[in-house]
Amino acid sequence: MTAVRKILYRLYRLGSSARFRAQRRLTRPGLAVLGGVFAAGLVGLDITQSLAYQVFLVLLSLLLAAWASCWFYRARFTAERLLPCFGTVGSPLHYRVTLRNATRVPQNGLVVLENLADPRPSFDEFIAIHRAEERRMRSFSVAKRKKRLGFELVRVSEAPVPPLLPGQEAEVRLQLTPLRRGHVRFTGLTVARPDPLGLVKAFAKFPLPQSVLVLPRRYPLPPIALPGTMKYQQGGVAMASSVGESEEFVSLRDYRQGDPLRHIHWRSWARVGKPVVKEFQDEFFVRHALILDTFTDHPNSEVFEEAVSVAASFACTILTQESLLDLLFVGPEAYCFTSGRGLAHTEQILEILASVRVCRGQGFQALENLVIDHVSLVSGCVVVLLDWDARRRSFIERLKMLGLPVLVLVVTEAGAKESFEAGPMQDQPQQFHVLEAGAIEEGLARL
Repeated sequence: MTAVRKILYRLYRLGSSARFRAQRRLTRPGLAVLGGVFAAGLVGLDITQSLAYQVFLVLLSLLLAAWASCWFYRARFTAERLLPCFGTVGSPLHYRVTLRNATRVPQNGLVVLENLADPRPSFDEFIAIHRAEERRMRSFSVAKRKKRLGFELVRVSEAPVPPLLPGQEAEVRLQLTPLRRGHVRFTGLTVARPDPLGLVKAFAKFPLPQSVLVLPRRYPLPPIALPGTMKYQQGGVAMASSVGESEEFVSLRDYRQGDPLRHIHWRSWARVGKPVVKEFQDEFFVRHALILDTFTDHPNSEVFEEAVSVAASFACTILTQESLLDLLFVGPEAYCFTSGRGLAHTEQILEILASVRVCRGQGFQALENLVIDHVSLVSGCVVVLLDWDARRRSFIERLKMLGLPVLVLVVTEAGAKESFEAGPMQDQPQQFHVLEAGAIEEGLARL
C-alpha cells in the first residue's frame, strides 16, 4: 500500500503542477485553444473518418508559435512590495507593488503575478489525509464526515500595469484573499506579457521574498457570564513584570520590626518624622483556561479550523473582561500561554492560534494531563472540543469532580448536532453547546 500511495502522491503532484502551470501561463483564449486541441485530438483519432485532425493541427500550431515567441521576451524590472504584517481569514487584504521599467524600451500590456511558496502537503500529510478519507468512506455516521479544505492559503488576483516608459515607475494595487490561517510566504514576483496572438504569457521573474501571517477568523460573541470566581494568584497581577512576589497596595502604617526596607515610604517618613511603610494584601482575581482540542484524524478538517476560530473569538473577548487567560493545547509538545492584565496581548494569542496544527503524535491523554496540572490556578474553563466521545466526556466529568466550572463547546459537521447528548453536562445544559460548521456565528450568538 505504501508503494501505491507513493505513486498516487506523485500523480497528484504532477497533475496539480500541470494544472497550475497551464492556468498561470495561458490566457483565457489560450486555455480555450488548448481545450480545442484535446477535443479535436480525440475526435480526429481516425483520420479516414473525420477531418477534425486538421483542426487539431491548426490549433496546435497556433499554441506552439505563441509559446515559441515567449522565449524571445527579455525585460528587466525592479519592484518593491508594501505588504502588511497580518491578515484575517475571509477578509480581503489590499496592498501595493511599485514596479519600475529597467529596460530602454517601453513596456505595454503587462500584468503582475505573485510567486508563493508551494502549499501542497508533504507525503506524510498526504497519507494522513488519504487514511482519514478511507475511514470516512467506511463510516455511515454523519458526524464523522469531515469536509476537506483546499491547501491553498490565499488567492492573489493578477493586476494590470499601466504602460511604462524606460525608467518609469508605476504603482499597482493587488488584492489578497486569505483562505486559511498560517504563514503566507511570497518567494518572488512575476511580470507577464501576452504574446502577439494573445494565447501565452511571457514571464520575467525576479526574487522578492516576504511573508504575512493570516490570523484565524473571529466571530462576535454576546455578553457571556463565564464560569468561575476569583482565586488567589501568587505574585499578583504584576507577576510577569517583576521579580519575586507582588501584592496590591492597601494603605500606609508605622514601621514594625522585620518589615522590608523596600516597602518604606520615604516621603511620609520625611513628613511625620518616623518610619512609615506601605502595606499590601494578596490579590484575588479571575483566571480562565481556554482549552483547545487538537486531536483529530483529519489534518485538513474544516471542523478543526472552525474550532480554532471559536478559540480566537473567546480569546479576544475574555481579554476585555479584566481577567487572565491561559491558552492550553497540545502540538509537538504541551503548551500553555498566559495573557491579559499586563501579560501577553490579544495579538500575541492570535499569532499563536494562527500557527496551531493538528496533533498526530500524541493521544488525548496529553491534553488531559496538561489541564489537570493547571486546575489549581484557574477559576473556570472554556473547553473547545472536536468530538464528544467517551474519552472527552470522561475528561469533562473529571473537571467537574474537581469543582471547576466549565463551559463546553463541541464543534461538529453540519447536520450532526442532533446526535449529541449532554452526558456529564446534563445537569448544566446552559453550559453545553454544539456548534455546527458553517453556522458557527449563529451558534455563538445563542450562548
